[in-house]
Amino acid sequence: MEKQDAVAQSINTPQTVTQTAKTLVRHGTVLSLLTLISRVLGLLREMVKARFLGTTALSDAFSVAFLLPNLFRRLFAEGSISVAFIPTFKEHLLEANKEKTREFLSSMFTFLTFFVTLAVCAGILAAPLLVRIFGIEEFDETVFLTRIMFPFLGFISLAALFQGVLNSLHIFTPSGLAPILLNIVTIIAAYVLSPYTANPARAMAIGILVGGFLEAAIQLPFVLKKGQTFFITGLKRAFSNPGVKKVLLLIAPTIIGMAAYQINDLVSTALAGRAGEGVVSSLQYSLRLQELFLGVFAVSIGTVLLPNLTEYAKTSQWDIYNKRLVSSINIIALITIPVTFFSLMEGQNLIRLLFQSHSFDETSVTLTLAAFTFHMPGLLFIALNRIIAPAFYAQSDTKSPTIAGIISFAVNITLAAVLVGPYRGAGIAFALTIASAINTIALLVMLGKNPNIDLKAVITPSLLYIIKMVILSALAIVPLYFISPVLREVFTGHSRIITHGAPLIINAFIYFILGITMLAIVKDKNLLGLLDMIKKKKEVQ
Repeated sequence: MEKQDAVAQSINTPQTVTQTAKTLVRHGTVLSLLTLISRVLGLLREMVKARFLGTTALSDAFSVAFLLPNLFRRLFAEGSISVAFIPTFKEHLLEANKEKTREFLSSMFTFLTFFVTLAVCAGILAAPLLVRIFGIEEFDETVFLTRIMFPFLGFISLAALFQGVLNSLHIFTPSGLAPILLNIVTIIAAYVLSPYTANPARAMAIGILVGGFLEAAIQLPFVLKKGQTFFITGLKRAFSNPGVKKVLLLIAPTIIGMAAYQINDLVSTALAGRAGEGVVSSLQYSLRLQELFLGVFAVSIGTVLLPNLTEYAKTSQWDIYNKRLVSSINIIALITIPVTFFSLMEGQNLIRLLFQSHSFDETSVTLTLAAFTFHMPGLLFIALNRIIAPAFYAQSDTKSPTIAGIISFAVNITLAAVLVGPYRGAGIAFALTIASAINTIALLVMLGKNPNIDLKAVITPSLLYIIKMVILSALAIVPLYFISPVLREVFTGHSRIITHGAPLIINAFIYFILGITMLAIVKDKNLLGLLDMIKKKKEVQ
């Protein structure tokens, strides 16, 4: 306790608080840049997939086959491990007992390796049973692709563990580089291996598997370089480690919530699979576009925010905790709300520019645009959930986000089942948007139950800022409504890049200038702070 009190006092100095804020901005900027590169490459991966597979039955087969290990990845890796491991590992670091920390890390590595190996073997054996749920036309091929990609779960789970270690030490660059490798390898595999495989889907599946291995491999040297060594220990010793027990205790409710989330995806995909050929793939293309915007800022801020909020919670710095949460929410609103308005206006140009070629035809455009139109209004809520959830995890509270997730799951499945009949993919996308909004509301209500968090001080300024951004974004989009038809007429008849790319870029430039001007007129603090930070950086250089 004396060590932790000393740490609290050292962290609570004005100089340290200022330094922490600067560190948050610096790390967030670096990670956002890496995430942007990753998301752009992920989009390129989807463009390659659209070129080779379009929205055919084979494309649906690949989507389902990749979905299955991804579902378990979120359950065992990114979801549960991150939210339970980081706070526990952070406590070990604060205690400054190297031997105890090494024992805990070794036990976690042993436990995870054993458990995930069993899951991979079970997934490969049960692939026919799992695939049958989706009613996919290419059943045999889907089973084969699933078996190729299921070991991806093992590699990505270890990558998540290494990421947890590095993030706890405020090292984010290797974790940002890891998914970049995955996307690059998958793209290369599609072009290089396709001539030597039965179909392009198998080539991409091999790329996914190799990329997953590289995600773990690139982070391991950095973990070892920071002195965080580990070893394989006995299973009994691993299971009896107090730190592992605490992680499992924290994971227990999270697994329930994540399982609900995964079942949510499974049921939604199963409904899409039965709604007609190409619906599954169109939803995946739409989600990839949404994740491009989502991942750059929400995931990056959430990743950097968790270790910092954990420190503030463990050292009872609740005033800084609340302020950091508000600033993060406002930054998310500043980005996602204007992006949502612009995407709804320019959705068709965006989809045609990025995906339309070869196998991706007019039907593919129509299916994807329908889903995208109803996915994008949920961008703000999904981003907020990525920011608010770490506020609970930092306090070692995994039950509240789990309950919110279960509520969201019930809403999503009910709405998807009702809407998929008349509206197909658009109905499933709309169900996700509504469920995400319900999830945000539930998280905020539960956040207010913590006596250390001033919910009114968090919600009031954030809500006012969101309303302001909605009004400004709506005003900025009005001129585009009149300009877009003129631009389409001017550039129609040229190549796809010019026909759809030129209007998109011109409209984006006009929208950006109008948005910045309006923010400057109302003296937006977030914009002024960003400009001040850029100015100071130039002065230093």
